[in-house]
Amino acid sequence: MLQSLRIQNLALLDAVSVDFEAGFTVVTGETGAGKSILVGALGLLAGERADKAVIRQGAASCEVEASLYFRDSAGVDRLLAELDLPPCEDGVLLLKRSVARERPPRITVNGSMATLAALQRLGERWVDFHGPSEPRRLLKDSCQLELLDLFGRTASALQAYGAHYGSWCWLQEESDRLASQARLSPDELAYMEAQLAKLDRLDLTEEAIAGLERDFQRMSRAQEIAALATSLESGLGGDDGAIPRVAALVREARRLESIDPASKALAERLAVASSELGELAAEFASLGREVQSDPDAQAPLEERMNDWLEARRRHGPDVRSVLEAREAMRLRVASQGDTEGALERLGRQIEAAAREARKAAAELRAQREKAARSLAKAASAAIAGLGFGKAQFQVSITQQPGLGPTGDCGCEFLFSPNVGEAPMPLSRIASSGELARVMLALKAVLADLDSVPVLVFDEVDANVGGEIGNVVGERMAAIGERHQVLCVTHLPQVAAHATGHFVVSKDQSGERARVSVVPVHGDRKARVAELARMLGDRSAKSALAHAEKLLRAG
Repeated sequence: MLQSLRIQNLALLDAVSVDFEAGFTVVTGETGAGKSILVGALGLLAGERADKAVIRQGAASCEVEASLYFRDSAGVDRLLAELDLPPCEDGVLLLKRSVARERPPRITVNGSMATLAALQRLGERWVDFHGPSEPRRLLKDSCQLELLDLFGRTASALQAYGAHYGSWCWLQEESDRLASQARLSPDELAYMEAQLAKLDRLDLTEEAIAGLERDFQRMSRAQEIAALATSLESGLGGDDGAIPRVAALVREARRLESIDPASKALAERLAVASSELGELAAEFASLGREVQSDPDAQAPLEERMNDWLEARRRHGPDVRSVLEAREAMRLRVASQGDTEGALERLGRQIEAAAREARKAAAELRAQREKAARSLAKAASAAIAGLGFGKAQFQVSITQQPGLGPTGDCGCEFLFSPNVGEAPMPLSRIASSGELARVMLALKAVLADLDSVPVLVFDEVDANVGGEIGNVVGERMAAIGERHQVLCVTHLPQVAAHATGHFVVSKDQSGERARVSVVPVHGDRKARVAELARMLGDRSAKSALAHAEKLLRAG
């Protein structure tokens, strides 16, 4: 849910910070007061493109920031990981966007820099706009099919089909790859086999290659290592080295011990140090002899290192890249023996996989057809309660020419608001008010299934009368039990049903117009006055009485 929204220098807004609660919240105010600024701010955070004209006059930049809370943030965190962004902390997602006149725009998600594309993908997860100028997710064919699948609970059938479809596609790709590969000439085949033999002689594991590089480094700098080891041995054990000098000190410590037995522990520690120095001198001497010994091992080591360097140069910078190249070459060589036979076997497998995929697609389509009838019936009933007594709503299952990622069919939502008119796709409905109410009806039906937590309705009650407005308010409140609903409205019948209520007003008494956003849900007197204003006169006793009645009923 949306917890808080902070806006600075956006349009006519100087600065405002708004805290939201769960459930149904309305935004009201006079026409032209600036109610759409809140919706615009949310749109910016959902990834809408911004023109510099949105910056308040006289300001260098505008800024919008929001805090969103997810009770279960696992899905959002997976998307954030995919976008290489920090995860939510305690379920909180922080979004921030600034638009400046003289510098590039800036977007951050959970404190990390992000792109507009990332903001748009996140926006699809947390907010759904419905209004005359907002992007409407339900108008997309893919979204309509997704919601039909949610309503019909076809997830298992869709997953089963996806597995068969994926296998079929993979087999086709493998057949295409094999068919497109030209046969190797005898010389090319011999060369590739020689390369494989070289790679097979290498122990292509991370540990073995690290050991090879370490051994080669020692061998190539053997003289330098031997010289340093000899110098260290001499410095420790030579006539004027550390060992003779420490031995003399040990003798002095033993004399001190004979005088003062309490110093025995110190003498013992010095003796241990003298012994350790002796062992170090022996080990340095052994290291010097080791790097100069076994000259017969030098040639094989150089050969293996040259093979590894050549493999890296040809196939990639690391062991994994070389292993992948070796496997590709092995398959290429193996395929030379029976390309025609392999293609024939793949053809039979492709036919079998296609049959299974078509069977799974038919089962999925049958579930969708059943769900389409049920959804049309439920949505029609919901739409009828919103003033469309003679309207028609249908869900049409559309056949696709072949198999696709979502099956062999799609779906289309059709609607006719008037008797005698054929239902048409939602995208072709002319009236935004009609479209918004259809969206509201669908949201009421799909509220339990749609995972988008925040729903924004911008003047969904346009051209709606008082009686229908009350029904709209009831539906909004019902949806608010499962989602967070934010609605810009002019109808007091709708506003009275909300648990949260913000009033937007414009002050033009000074040199510049200023817009303010004030919560009134905690002040009953102020809220009754606002409802009375929406009824026609905030000072009329009849309007105040009617407002009080609406508030009690809501």
